[in-house]
Amino acid sequence: MKIAIAQLNFHVGNFAGNLAKMLDAVKTAKAQAADLICFSELATCAYPPRDFLEFDDFITTAEQTVKKLAKAAKGIAIVVGSPCRNPVVEGKDLFNSAFFLADGKIKQVQHKALLPTYDVFDEYRYFEPASDFQVVEYQGKKIALTICEDIWNVGNNNPLYTICPLDEMMAQKPDFVLNLSASPFNYNQASTRIHVLQANAKRYKLPMFYVNHAGAQTELVFDGGSIVLSPNGKVYDELPYFEESVRCYELAEVEKNKKHQERKKDKMTLIHDAIVLGIKDYFGKLGFKKAILGLSGGIDSAVTAVLAARALGKDNVRAILMPSQFSSDHSVNDARALAENLGIQYDVMPIETVYDAYLGVLKPHFWGTGFNITEENIQARIRGMLVMAMSNKFGNILLNTSNKSEMAVGYGTLYGDMCGGLSVIGDLYKTEVFELAEFMNRDAIVIPTNTITKPPSAELRPDQKDSDSLPDYDILDEILFQYIEKRQGPKAIIKMGFDSKLVKRVLRMVNINEFKRHQTAPVIRVSSKAFGMGRRMPIVGKYLS
Repeated sequence: MKIAIAQLNFHVGNFAGNLAKMLDAVKTAKAQAADLICFSELATCAYPPRDFLEFDDFITTAEQTVKKLAKAAKGIAIVVGSPCRNPVVEGKDLFNSAFFLADGKIKQVQHKALLPTYDVFDEYRYFEPASDFQVVEYQGKKIALTICEDIWNVGNNNPLYTICPLDEMMAQKPDFVLNLSASPFNYNQASTRIHVLQANAKRYKLPMFYVNHAGAQTELVFDGGSIVLSPNGKVYDELPYFEESVRCYELAEVEKNKKHQERKKDKMTLIHDAIVLGIKDYFGKLGFKKAILGLSGGIDSAVTAVLAARALGKDNVRAILMPSQFSSDHSVNDARALAENLGIQYDVMPIETVYDAYLGVLKPHFWGTGFNITEENIQARIRGMLVMAMSNKFGNILLNTSNKSEMAVGYGTLYGDMCGGLSVIGDLYKTEVFELAEFMNRDAIVIPTNTITKPPSAELRPDQKDSDSLPDYDILDEILFQYIEKRQGPKAIIKMGFDSKLVKRVLRMVNINEFKRHQTAPVIRVSSKAFGMGRRMPIVGKYLS
Protein backbone atom coordinates (compact mmCIF):
# COMPACT_ATOMS: atom_id res chain seq x y z
CA MET A 1 0.00 0.00 0.00
CA LYS A 2 1.20 3.49 -0.86
CA ILE A 3 0.23 6.16 1.67
CA ALA A 4 0.29 9.93 1.09
CA ILE A 5 0.28 12.46 3.90
CA ALA A 6 -0.79 16.00 3.12
CA GLN A 7 0.58 18.70 5.41
CA LEU A 8 -1.43 21.78 4.41
CA ASN A 9 -2.12 25.32 5.58
CA PHE A 10 -5.84 25.56 6.25
CA HIS A 11 -7.89 28.69 7.02
CA VAL A 12 -10.57 28.68 9.73
CA GLY A 13 -14.02 28.77 8.16
CA ASN A 14 -12.73 28.94 4.59
CA PHE A 15 -14.42 25.72 3.48
CA ALA A 16 -14.11 26.38 -0.25
CA GLY A 17 -10.43 27.24 0.02
CA ASN A 18 -9.66 24.28 2.27
CA LEU A 19 -11.52 21.91 -0.05
CA ALA A 20 -9.65 23.24 -3.08
CA LYS A 21 -6.31 22.60 -1.34
CA MET A 22 -7.33 19.06 -0.48
CA LEU A 23 -8.56 18.28 -3.99
CA ASP A 24 -5.24 19.49 -5.41
CA ALA A 25 -3.41 17.26 -2.94
CA VAL A 26 -5.57 14.29 -3.97
CA LYS A 27 -4.56 14.88 -7.60
CA THR A 28 -0.90 14.99 -6.57
CA ALA A 29 -1.25 11.76 -4.61
CA LYS A 30 -3.07 10.02 -7.45
CA ALA A 31 -0.32 11.07 -9.86
CA GLN A 32 2.13 9.26 -7.58
CA ALA A 33 -0.10 6.15 -7.50
CA ALA A 34 -1.01 6.54 -3.83
CA ASP A 35 -3.68 4.22 -2.47
CA LEU A 36 -4.62 6.50 0.43
CA ILE A 37 -4.13 10.14 1.39
CA CYS A 38 -4.49 11.50 4.90
CA PHE A 39 -5.27 15.11 5.90
CA SER A 40 -5.05 16.65 9.36
CA GLU A 41 -7.46 17.20 12.26
CA LEU A 42 -10.56 19.32 11.45
CA ALA A 43 -9.09 19.99 8.02
CA THR A 44 -12.44 20.93 6.47
CA CYS A 45 -12.93 23.91 8.77
CA ALA A 46 -9.35 24.31 10.12
CA TYR A 47 -8.23 24.38 13.73
CA PRO A 48 -9.27 25.88 16.11
CA PRO A 49 -12.76 26.91 14.94
CA ARG A 50 -13.73 27.80 18.52
CA ASP A 51 -17.31 29.12 18.86
CA PHE A 52 -17.95 28.86 15.12
CA LEU A 53 -18.76 25.28 16.12
CA GLU A 54 -21.90 26.56 17.83
CA PHE A 55 -23.40 27.69 14.51
CA ASP A 56 -25.59 25.07 12.84
CA ASP A 57 -24.76 26.48 9.40
CA PHE A 58 -21.04 26.07 10.08
CA ILE A 59 -21.49 22.36 10.84
CA THR A 60 -23.75 21.89 7.82
CA THR A 61 -21.12 23.43 5.56
CA ALA A 62 -18.48 21.12 7.06
CA GLU A 63 -20.71 18.13 6.32
CA GLN A 64 -21.17 19.28 2.74
CA THR A 65 -17.42 19.70 2.37
CA VAL A 66 -16.83 16.10 3.46
CA LYS A 67 -19.39 14.90 0.92
CA LYS A 68 -17.74 16.90 -1.86
CA LEU A 69 -14.36 15.48 -0.92
CA ALA A 70 -15.83 11.96 -0.90
CA LYS A 71 -16.65 12.31 -4.60
CA ALA A 72 -12.90 12.53 -5.25
CA ALA A 73 -12.29 9.29 -3.33
CA LYS A 74 -12.33 7.11 -6.41
CA GLY A 75 -9.20 5.09 -7.09
CA ILE A 76 -7.86 6.44 -3.81
CA ALA A 77 -9.06 6.50 -0.20
CA ILE A 78 -9.15 9.78 1.72
CA VAL A 79 -8.92 10.34 5.46
CA VAL A 80 -9.96 13.79 6.66
CA GLY A 81 -10.74 15.49 9.95
CA SER A 82 -14.06 17.30 10.37
CA PRO A 83 -16.69 18.00 13.05
CA CYS A 84 -19.50 15.45 13.20
CA ARG A 85 -22.93 15.72 14.81
CA ASN A 86 -23.70 13.58 17.84
CA PRO A 87 -27.08 11.86 17.27
CA VAL A 88 -27.48 11.16 20.99
CA VAL A 89 -29.31 13.88 22.91
CA GLU A 90 -27.27 13.40 26.06
CA GLY A 91 -23.76 14.84 25.91
CA LYS A 92 -22.18 17.41 23.65
CA ASP A 93 -23.69 18.08 20.23
CA LEU A 94 -20.54 17.28 18.26
CA PHE A 95 -17.65 14.88 17.83
CA ASN A 96 -14.18 15.73 16.57
CA SER A 97 -13.91 13.04 13.90
CA ALA A 98 -11.80 11.33 11.28
CA PHE A 99 -13.79 10.39 8.15
CA PHE A 100 -12.65 7.49 5.98
CA LEU A 101 -13.78 8.07 2.37
CA ALA A 102 -13.59 5.51 -0.44
CA ASP A 103 -15.50 4.55 -3.58
CA GLY A 104 -17.04 8.02 -3.61
CA LYS A 105 -18.68 7.55 -0.18
CA ILE A 106 -18.20 8.01 3.56
CA LYS A 107 -17.26 4.48 4.59
CA GLN A 108 -16.46 4.91 8.27
CA VAL A 109 -16.07 7.56 10.98
CA GLN A 110 -13.84 7.40 14.05
CA HIS A 111 -14.32 10.00 16.76
CA LYS A 112 -11.65 11.53 18.98
CA ALA A 113 -11.57 10.14 22.51
CA LEU A 114 -9.10 12.33 24.38
CA LEU A 115 -10.22 15.95 24.35
CA PRO A 116 -7.53 18.35 25.61
CA THR A 117 -8.92 21.10 27.82
CA TYR A 118 -5.86 22.96 29.06
CA ASP A 119 -3.63 25.85 27.96
CA VAL A 120 -4.78 26.85 24.43
CA PHE A 121 -7.08 23.83 24.09
CA ASP A 122 -10.78 23.91 24.95
CA GLU A 123 -12.17 20.85 23.18
CA TYR A 124 -14.48 19.57 25.89
CA ARG A 125 -16.36 22.84 25.52
CA TYR A 126 -17.60 21.55 22.15
CA PHE A 127 -17.02 17.82 21.68
CA GLU A 128 -18.22 14.54 23.11
CA PRO A 129 -15.43 11.96 23.65
CA ALA A 130 -15.52 8.70 21.72
CA SER A 131 -16.32 5.47 23.54
CA ASP A 132 -16.20 3.07 20.58
CA PHE A 133 -13.08 2.14 18.62
CA GLN A 134 -13.10 0.30 15.31
CA VAL A 135 -10.20 -0.15 12.90
CA VAL A 136 -10.80 0.51 9.21
CA GLU A 137 -10.21 -2.33 6.72
CA TYR A 138 -8.94 -1.27 3.31
CA GLN A 139 -7.08 -3.17 0.62
CA GLY A 140 -6.38 -6.03 2.99
CA LYS A 141 -4.91 -3.76 5.67
CA LYS A 142 -6.34 -2.75 9.03
CA ILE A 143 -5.91 0.92 9.90
CA ALA A 144 -6.08 2.44 13.38
CA LEU A 145 -7.48 5.96 12.99
CA THR A 146 -6.53 8.33 15.81
CA ILE A 147 -6.82 12.08 16.26
CA CYS A 148 -4.06 14.19 17.83
CA GLU A 149 -4.34 13.79 21.64
CA ASP A 150 -5.47 10.17 21.25
CA ILE A 151 -1.82 9.08 21.06
CA TRP A 152 -0.70 11.23 24.02
CA ASN A 153 -1.75 8.70 26.66
CA VAL A 154 0.70 5.91 25.90
CA GLY A 155 -0.15 2.95 28.06
CA ASN A 156 -2.41 5.10 30.27
CA ASN A 157 0.56 7.05 31.66
CA ASN A 158 -1.11 10.47 31.23
CA PRO A 159 -3.02 11.32 34.45
CA LEU A 160 -5.41 13.58 32.50
CA TYR A 161 -7.11 10.56 30.92
CA THR A 162 -8.51 7.18 31.91
CA ILE A 163 -8.49 5.51 28.49
CA CYS A 164 -5.89 4.75 25.83
CA PRO A 165 -7.50 4.56 22.37
CA LEU A 166 -4.73 2.50 20.76
CA ASP A 167 -4.82 -0.02 23.59
CA GLU A 168 -8.53 -0.39 22.84
CA MET A 169 -7.79 -1.09 19.14
CA MET A 170 -4.96 -3.59 19.56
CA ALA A 171 -7.27 -6.60 19.87
CA GLN A 172 -8.35 -5.88 16.27
CA LYS A 173 -4.72 -6.24 15.12
CA PRO A 174 -4.19 -3.05 13.06
CA ASP A 175 -1.35 -2.98 10.53
CA PHE A 176 -0.50 0.70 10.94
CA VAL A 177 -1.64 3.88 12.68
CA LEU A 178 -2.83 7.14 11.14
CA ASN A 179 -2.88 10.19 13.41
CA LEU A 180 -4.63 13.37 12.27
CA SER A 181 -3.25 16.28 14.29
CA ALA A 182 -3.45 20.00 14.82
CA SER A 183 -0.48 20.43 17.12
CA PRO A 184 0.37 24.08 17.91
CA PHE A 185 4.00 25.11 17.85
CA ASN A 186 6.19 25.97 20.76
CA TYR A 187 9.95 25.77 20.63
CA ASN A 188 9.99 22.47 22.60
CA GLN A 189 7.00 20.83 20.92
CA ALA A 190 8.79 19.30 17.94
CA SER A 191 11.13 17.26 20.15
CA THR A 192 8.37 16.35 22.61
CA ARG A 193 6.11 15.22 19.79
CA ILE A 194 8.72 12.85 18.38
CA HIS A 195 9.30 11.27 21.79
CA VAL A 196 5.56 10.63 22.18
CA LEU A 197 5.28 9.13 18.70
CA GLN A 198 8.32 6.94 19.27
CA ALA A 199 6.84 5.67 22.51
CA ASN A 200 3.67 4.68 20.61
CA ALA A 201 5.55 2.98 17.76
CA LYS A 202 7.72 0.99 20.17
CA ARG A 203 4.77 0.00 22.37
CA TYR A 204 2.64 -1.28 19.50
CA LYS A 205 5.44 -2.20 17.06
CA LEU A 206 3.49 -0.58 14.22
CA PRO A 207 4.32 2.00 11.54
CA MET A 208 2.87 5.42 12.36
CA PHE A 209 1.85 8.21 9.99
CA TYR A 210 1.36 11.50 11.80
CA VAL A 211 -0.13 14.43 9.83
CA ASN A 212 -0.02 17.97 11.23
CA HIS A 213 -1.25 21.39 10.13
CA ALA A 214 1.29 23.87 8.75
CA GLY A 215 0.05 27.44 9.11
CA ALA A 216 -0.98 30.11 11.59
CA GLN A 217 -4.35 31.06 13.05
CA THR A 218 -3.93 34.41 14.84
CA GLU A 219 -2.03 33.49 18.05
CA LEU A 220 -1.36 29.86 17.21
CA VAL A 221 1.28 28.68 14.76
CA PHE A 222 1.20 25.12 13.47
CA ASP A 223 4.66 24.01 12.46
CA GLY A 224 3.94 21.01 10.26
CA GLY A 225 6.80 18.61 10.82
CA SER A 226 4.56 15.64 10.00
CA ILE A 227 6.30 12.37 10.83
CA VAL A 228 6.49 8.80 9.55
CA LEU A 229 7.88 6.24 12.00
CA SER A 230 8.96 2.68 11.50
CA PRO A 231 7.76 -0.05 13.90
CA ASN A 232 11.03 0.14 15.86
CA GLY A 233 10.37 3.79 16.74
CA LYS A 234 12.92 5.26 14.33
CA VAL A 235 11.91 8.39 12.39
CA TYR A 236 11.57 7.22 8.80
CA ASP A 237 10.85 10.73 7.54
CA GLU A 238 10.01 14.16 8.93
CA LEU A 239 8.35 16.73 6.69
CA PRO A 240 9.49 20.38 6.49
CA TYR A 241 8.61 22.87 9.17
CA PHE A 242 6.28 25.84 8.54
CA GLU A 243 5.46 24.92 4.94
CA GLU A 244 3.03 22.78 2.99
CA SER A 245 4.11 19.39 1.71
CA VAL A 246 2.58 16.25 0.21
CA ARG A 247 4.67 13.06 0.33
CA CYS A 248 4.02 9.42 -0.49
CA TYR A 249 5.39 6.34 1.25
CA GLU A 250 5.38 2.63 0.50
CA LEU A 251 4.14 0.93 3.64
CA ALA A 252 6.46 -2.04 3.07
CA GLU A 253 9.49 0.28 2.95
CA VAL A 254 8.48 2.02 6.18
CA GLU A 255 8.13 -1.39 7.83
CA LYS A 256 11.70 -2.30 6.82
CA ASN A 257 13.19 0.51 8.95
CA LYS A 258 15.91 1.31 6.40
CA LYS A 259 15.53 5.06 5.81
CA HIS A 260 15.87 7.49 8.71
CA GLN A 261 15.43 11.24 8.24
CA GLU A 262 14.98 13.54 11.24
CA ARG A 263 15.37 17.32 11.01
CA LYS A 264 17.51 19.52 13.27
CA LYS A 265 15.60 21.59 15.78
CA ASP A 266 17.49 24.78 16.58
CA LYS A 267 15.50 26.98 18.98
CA MET A 268 16.15 30.34 17.31
CA THR A 269 15.60 28.98 13.80
CA LEU A 270 12.25 27.56 14.87
CA ILE A 271 11.21 30.76 16.68
CA HIS A 272 12.25 32.96 13.75
CA ASP A 273 10.38 30.85 11.20
CA ALA A 274 7.32 30.51 13.42
CA ILE A 275 6.93 34.27 13.88
CA VAL A 276 7.51 34.96 10.18
CA LEU A 277 4.74 32.50 9.33
CA GLY A 278 2.55 33.96 12.07
CA ILE A 279 2.82 37.44 10.57
CA LYS A 280 2.40 36.21 7.01
CA ASP A 281 -0.77 34.23 7.74
CA TYR A 282 -2.30 36.91 9.98
CA PHE A 283 -2.07 39.37 7.12
CA GLY A 284 -2.84 36.94 4.30
CA LYS A 285 -5.84 35.26 5.91
CA LEU A 286 -7.37 38.60 6.93
CA GLY A 287 -6.77 40.10 3.49
CA PHE A 288 -4.24 42.67 4.69
CA LYS A 289 -1.02 43.49 2.88
CA LYS A 290 0.95 46.29 4.51
CA ALA A 291 2.31 46.73 8.03
CA ILE A 292 3.43 49.80 9.93
CA LEU A 293 5.40 50.13 13.17
CA GLY A 294 7.21 52.65 15.30
CA LEU A 295 10.98 52.32 14.96
CA SER A 296 12.88 53.69 17.94
CA GLY A 297 16.44 52.48 17.43
CA GLY A 298 15.92 49.94 20.22
CA ILE A 299 16.23 46.18 20.01
CA ASP A 300 12.50 45.34 20.16
CA SER A 301 11.34 47.46 17.26
CA ALA A 302 14.42 46.45 15.26
CA VAL A 303 13.71 42.72 15.61
CA THR A 304 10.02 43.30 14.84
CA ALA A 305 10.90 45.25 11.68
CA VAL A 306 13.19 42.49 10.42
CA LEU A 307 10.56 39.80 11.02
CA ALA A 308 7.88 41.91 9.29
CA ALA A 309 10.07 42.57 6.26
CA ARG A 310 10.87 38.88 5.92
CA ALA A 311 7.21 37.91 6.29
CA LEU A 312 5.60 40.53 4.07
CA GLY A 313 8.40 41.84 1.84
CA LYS A 314 10.25 45.12 2.22
CA ASP A 315 7.77 47.06 0.07
CA ASN A 316 4.95 46.18 2.48
CA VAL A 317 6.53 47.49 5.68
CA ARG A 318 6.64 51.13 6.73
CA ALA A 319 8.43 52.49 9.79
CA ILE A 320 7.76 55.74 11.66
CA LEU A 321 10.64 57.34 13.60
CA MET A 322 9.26 59.60 16.33
CA PRO A 323 12.16 61.13 18.27
CA SER A 324 11.64 63.42 21.23
CA GLN A 325 14.04 65.74 23.05
CA PHE A 326 14.99 62.71 25.15
CA SER A 327 15.94 60.54 22.15
CA SER A 328 19.66 60.08 21.66
CA ASP A 329 21.23 60.82 18.29
CA HIS A 330 22.55 57.29 18.04
CA SER A 331 19.06 55.83 18.51
CA VAL A 332 17.72 57.88 15.60
CA ASN A 333 20.75 56.95 13.50
CA ASP A 334 20.36 53.27 14.40
CA ALA A 335 16.71 53.35 13.37
CA ARG A 336 17.58 54.99 10.04
CA ALA A 337 20.37 52.49 9.43
CA LEU A 338 18.07 49.53 10.09
CA ALA A 339 15.37 50.87 7.76
CA GLU A 340 17.96 51.38 5.04
CA ASN A 341 19.45 47.92 5.60
CA LEU A 342 16.00 46.41 5.15
CA GLY A 343 15.04 48.70 2.27
CA ILE A 344 11.76 49.66 3.96
CA GLN A 345 10.06 53.04 3.73
CA TYR A 346 10.49 55.24 6.78
CA ASP A 347 9.22 58.64 7.90
CA VAL A 348 10.53 60.91 10.65
CA MET A 349 7.98 62.68 12.86
CA PRO A 350 9.60 64.56 15.79
CA ILE A 351 7.19 64.75 18.71
CA GLU A 352 8.76 67.53 20.83
CA THR A 353 6.37 70.27 19.67
CA VAL A 354 3.35 67.99 20.11
CA TYR A 355 4.59 67.03 23.57
CA ASP A 356 5.09 70.67 24.53
CA ALA A 357 1.56 71.43 23.35
CA TYR A 358 0.15 68.70 25.57
CA LEU A 359 2.10 70.02 28.55
CA GLY A 360 0.84 73.52 27.82
CA VAL A 361 -2.77 72.37 27.95
CA LEU A 362 -2.16 70.37 31.13
CA LYS A 363 0.06 72.90 32.93
CA PRO A 364 -2.69 74.68 34.90
CA HIS A 365 -4.15 71.35 35.94
CA PHE A 366 -0.75 69.86 36.89
CA TRP A 367 0.23 72.94 38.91
CA GLY A 368 2.51 72.10 41.83
CA THR A 369 3.46 68.62 40.59
CA GLY A 370 6.76 67.42 39.19
CA PHE A 371 7.81 65.31 36.19
CA ASN A 372 6.93 61.65 36.67
CA ILE A 373 5.59 58.66 34.76
CA THR A 374 2.64 60.77 33.58
CA GLU A 375 4.88 62.83 31.31
CA GLU A 376 6.61 59.65 30.11
CA ASN A 377 3.27 58.08 29.20
CA ILE A 378 2.19 61.22 27.34
CA GLN A 379 5.13 60.74 25.00
CA ALA A 380 4.27 57.08 24.43
CA ARG A 381 0.64 57.97 23.74
CA ILE A 382 1.61 60.73 21.30
CA ARG A 383 3.60 58.13 19.38
CA GLY A 384 0.69 55.72 19.55
CA MET A 385 -1.68 58.35 18.20
CA LEU A 386 0.65 59.29 15.33
CA VAL A 387 1.35 55.76 14.20
CA MET A 388 -2.36 54.85 14.48
CA ALA A 389 -3.21 57.91 12.37
CA MET A 390 -0.86 56.63 9.67
CA SER A 391 -2.36 53.18 10.04
CA ASN A 392 -5.89 54.51 9.54
CA LYS A 393 -5.01 56.86 6.70
CA PHE A 394 -3.12 54.33 4.60
CA GLY A 395 -4.77 51.08 5.67
CA ASN A 396 -1.62 49.63 7.24
CA ILE A 397 -1.86 47.25 10.22
CA LEU A 398 0.15 48.38 13.21
CA LEU A 399 2.56 45.81 14.63
CA ASN A 400 3.11 45.90 18.36
CA THR A 401 6.76 45.71 19.43
CA SER A 402 6.46 44.91 23.17
CA ASN A 403 8.42 41.92 24.47
CA LYS A 404 7.26 39.35 27.04
CA SER A 405 9.34 40.79 29.88
CA GLU A 406 7.75 44.22 29.46
CA MET A 407 4.27 42.78 29.08
CA ALA A 408 4.76 40.68 32.19
CA VAL A 409 5.69 43.53 34.53
CA GLY A 410 3.58 46.25 32.91
CA TYR A 411 6.58 48.15 31.53
CA GLY A 412 4.52 49.64 28.72
CA THR A 413 1.87 52.29 28.13
CA LEU A 414 -1.70 51.37 27.24
CA TYR A 415 -2.85 53.27 24.13
CA GLY A 416 0.81 54.12 23.53
CA ASP A 417 3.57 51.63 22.82
CA MET A 418 1.10 48.78 23.58
CA CYS A 419 -1.07 49.66 20.57
CA GLY A 420 -1.24 47.30 17.61
CA GLY A 421 -3.20 44.69 15.70
CA LEU A 422 -0.67 41.90 16.30
CA SER A 423 2.00 41.43 18.96
CA VAL A 424 5.01 40.06 17.12
CA ILE A 425 7.54 39.41 19.90
CA GLY A 426 5.19 39.40 22.89
CA ASP A 427 6.12 35.77 23.67
CA LEU A 428 9.88 36.46 23.69
CA TYR A 429 11.60 37.52 26.88
CA LYS A 430 14.04 40.41 26.48
CA THR A 431 17.01 38.07 26.67
CA GLU A 432 15.47 35.99 23.87
CA VAL A 433 14.95 39.15 21.78
CA PHE A 434 18.69 39.82 22.01
CA GLU A 435 19.38 36.19 21.12
CA LEU A 436 17.11 36.43 18.09
CA ALA A 437 18.81 39.67 16.99
CA GLU A 438 22.20 37.93 17.08
CA PHE A 439 20.68 35.06 15.09
CA MET A 440 19.43 37.52 12.45
CA ASN A 441 22.92 38.96 12.12
CA ARG A 442 24.66 35.59 11.78
CA ASP A 443 25.35 35.94 8.04
CA ALA A 444 25.43 39.74 7.66
CA ILE A 445 24.79 42.79 9.84
CA VAL A 446 21.11 43.60 9.46
CA ILE A 447 20.45 45.08 12.88
CA PRO A 448 23.06 47.75 13.71
CA THR A 449 25.55 46.47 16.27
CA ASN A 450 24.94 49.49 18.51
CA THR A 451 21.26 48.55 18.78
CA ILE A 452 22.28 45.22 20.28
CA THR A 453 25.11 46.39 22.54
CA LYS A 454 23.70 49.60 24.06
CA PRO A 455 21.84 49.43 27.40
CA PRO A 456 18.07 49.12 26.83
CA SER A 457 16.14 52.34 27.39
CA ALA A 458 12.66 53.70 26.76
CA GLU A 459 14.23 57.19 26.37
CA LEU A 460 11.30 58.98 27.99
CA ARG A 461 13.42 61.07 30.36
CA PRO A 462 17.07 62.19 30.46
CA ASP A 463 19.65 59.35 30.64
CA GLN A 464 16.94 56.76 31.30
CA LYS A 465 17.80 53.05 31.34
CA ASP A 466 15.50 50.05 31.83
CA SER A 467 17.70 49.01 34.75
CA ASP A 468 16.54 52.14 36.62
CA SER A 469 13.12 50.54 37.07
CA LEU A 470 13.72 46.83 36.51
CA PRO A 471 16.24 44.18 37.56
CA ASP A 472 18.83 43.16 34.98
CA TYR A 473 16.99 41.17 32.31
CA ASP A 474 18.95 37.95 32.83
CA ILE A 475 17.67 37.89 36.43
CA LEU A 476 14.19 39.24 35.68
CA ASP A 477 13.59 36.82 32.82
CA GLU A 478 14.51 33.76 34.88
CA ILE A 479 12.11 34.80 37.64
CA LEU A 480 9.38 35.43 35.07
CA PHE A 481 10.05 32.10 33.35
CA GLN A 482 9.74 30.20 36.61
CA TYR A 483 6.49 31.97 37.47
CA ILE A 484 4.81 32.04 34.03
CA GLU A 485 6.03 28.92 32.23
CA LYS A 486 6.81 26.71 35.25
CA ARG A 487 3.99 28.02 37.51
CA GLN A 488 6.33 28.20 40.49
CA GLY A 489 5.18 30.23 43.49
CA PRO A 490 7.31 32.77 45.35
CA LYS A 491 8.66 30.33 47.96
CA ALA A 492 9.94 27.93 45.31
CA ILE A 493 11.57 30.73 43.31
CA ILE A 494 13.24 32.20 46.41
CA LYS A 495 14.64 28.75 47.22
CA MET A 496 16.40 28.85 43.84
CA GLY A 497 18.60 31.64 45.21
CA PHE A 498 16.74 34.77 44.17
CA ASP A 499 16.36 37.69 46.58
CA SER A 500 13.11 37.45 48.51
CA LYS A 501 12.10 41.10 48.16
CA LEU A 502 12.91 41.08 44.45
CA VAL A 503 10.84 37.95 43.77
CA LYS A 504 7.82 39.33 45.60
CA ARG A 505 8.14 42.67 43.81
CA VAL A 506 8.41 41.08 40.36
CA LEU A 507 5.50 38.69 40.91
CA ARG A 508 3.34 41.48 42.25
CA MET A 509 4.08 43.54 39.11
CA VAL A 510 3.01 40.61 36.96
CA ASN A 511 -0.29 40.20 38.78
CA ILE A 512 -1.33 43.85 39.08
CA ASN A 513 -0.73 44.43 35.37
CA GLU A 514 -3.11 41.74 34.15
CA PHE A 515 -5.57 44.49 33.14
CA LYS A 516 -3.05 45.77 30.58
CA ARG A 517 -2.57 42.38 28.98
CA HIS A 518 -6.33 41.96 28.59
CA GLN A 519 -6.31 45.04 26.34
CA THR A 520 -3.33 44.22 24.15
CA ALA A 521 -3.02 42.72 20.69
CA PRO A 522 -3.00 38.93 20.18
CA VAL A 523 0.48 37.52 20.79
CA ILE A 524 2.11 35.06 18.38
CA ARG A 525 2.72 32.01 20.59
CA VAL A 526 6.18 30.42 20.52
CA SER A 527 6.55 29.21 24.12
CA SER A 528 4.64 26.67 26.18
CA LYS A 529 2.82 29.45 28.08
CA ALA A 530 2.16 32.67 26.21
CA PHE A 531 0.06 35.63 27.25
CA GLY A 532 -3.31 35.21 25.56
CA MET A 533 -5.81 32.41 25.10
CA GLY A 534 -3.70 29.85 26.98
CA ARG A 535 -3.18 31.89 30.16
CA ARG A 536 -6.37 32.84 31.96
CA MET A 537 -5.77 34.95 35.03
CA PRO A 538 -8.21 37.13 37.00
CA ILE A 539 -7.72 40.87 36.73
CA VAL A 540 -8.94 41.43 40.27
CA GLY A 541 -7.27 39.04 42.71
CA LYS A 542 -5.33 38.97 45.98
CA TYR A 543 -2.65 36.34 45.21
CA LEU A 544 0.76 37.96 45.92
CA SER A 545 -0.82 41.43 45.90
